[in-house]
Amino acid sequence: MQCWRQRAGAWQLLLPRMQTMKNKVAVVTGGSTGIGFATAKRFLDEGANVVITGRTQASLDAALRELKAPDHVLGVRGDVARLTDLDALFTATKRRFDRIDALFANAGIARFAPLEAVDEAFFDAVFDVNVKGLYFTVQKAVPLMSAGGTIVLNASVAGSSGMATTSVYGATKAAVRSLARTLSSELGPRGIRVNAVSPGPVRTPIFGKIGMTEEGIGAFEQMVEKRVTLARFGRPEEIADAVLFLSSDASSYVVGAEIVVDGGFQQS
Repeated sequence: MQCWRQRAGAWQLLLPRMQTMKNKVAVVTGGSTGIGFATAKRFLDEGANVVITGRTQASLDAALRELKAPDHVLGVRGDVARLTDLDALFTATKRRFDRIDALFANAGIARFAPLEAVDEAFFDAVFDVNVKGLYFTVQKAVPLMSAGGTIVLNASVAGSSGMATTSVYGATKAAVRSLARTLSSELGPRGIRVNAVSPGPVRTPIFGKIGMTEEGIGAFEQMVEKRVTLARFGRPEEIADAVLFLSSDASSYVVGAEIVVDGGFQQS
């Protein structure tokens, strides 16, 4: 009996793995780098056709070259804070793939400053991308979605952890978490599930974009090692796995939820 089981297991390894997103159409905003890129790659590996956005043509072109799937990937340059760019994104998506089955509203920016250093321009820049851009991304995607569609919003543990200098950024992410609840109630009756993923510290190019020096990143790493239960940064691929779960039928009864992927950051 044991021998039969071992043989059966060996045959199982030879069988093709079922692709959880086969022939689905997924849109990933901010998909040219970091968590967005890792998620786009994961969707491709699972059989999806993928549309990614990037704010610069250079980063978008680099991502498309690395993905190496021109028949299954469409890149659209744009800024989610510009509604005309969102219109162009979904026009291009409809023209190429006709519909959307999964949306990962991932595009966002991170800027940190103490209360007295925040001015109106700083405040508006972060809210324009992280809240307004995300909200209208969802609004403009929904007409291309039918029953069975999924939407995942990228929130953050900063939305509930109350860290110093993150008052604006944290407020935007708290808003995103709230939107996962309210939009799930509104879109659920149409058969569209909305959920949120909240990453903890993840090593992505965002640190360079916000002007952190190598010395600053090193100091942040030391803080992370002390506070995070797993004593390390997360990997973009680990967030992508959570997004895949929320975007697939494996989470068919999960609605309005938040999956925290933070290595235990919030436990401290």
